[in-house]
Amino acid sequence: MPRLLIATIILAGTIAGIAAAQYFRRADPAPPELERAAMFAVTRALPEFALIDHAGQPFGPGRLRGQWTFLFFGFVNCPDVCPTTLATLAAVRNSLADLPGDRQPAVALVSVDPDRDTPDVLAPYVTHFDRSFTGVTGTRESIGVLTDGLGVAVMTGPADAAGNYSVDHTAAIFLVDPEGRVAALFSGPHEAGTIARDYRRIVTAR
Repeated sequence: MPRLLIATIILAGTIAGIAAAQYFRRADPAPPELERAAMFAVTRALPEFALIDHAGQPFGPGRLRGQWTFLFFGFVNCPDVCPTTLATLAAVRNSLADLPGDRQPAVALVSVDPDRDTPDVLAPYVTHFDRSFTGVTGTRESIGVLTDGLGVAVMTGPADAAGNYSVDHTAAIFLVDPEGRVAALFSGPHEAGTIARDYRRIVTAR
């Protein structure tokens, strides 16, 4: 199994455990029965971050309000986890097409490799999976505000002789509600049918 995949699975389990320890489930009414996701009884506010999207437009907390959003962290040169997750989320969106427009989720990929992932690089990458997807980047410091605020682990490896390097990162998917607050977390491994079913239960419960 690739080193990146092992690391991201471990990191996903770690953050899922932290989330479970920090948040409690509703006692009344009973929370929905979920297959994989961890739904928070108390939603978590996002930190105040200032990034840009793949069109060069500002992307801050306000861009995550007004709709449900799957928020995922990754990078264009990721060899396995990131493209697999984006393909999975594209399948999730397709399977949720029957929902009302305000309940169909958006998807945003936040780069953990801003030195290489400029808007021009992100644009064709994310839209290859789904034209509605948004790629997000910024300075390392501004991205760090968001990753640190959500407990996302990011570890950049050493560059080889050609200057290539990889980035190990948390592979969990965060679900942000229409108020711009983190409502649930999906730990890996990710499967489209499971995510879609849990998403429907979470949205119905909210």
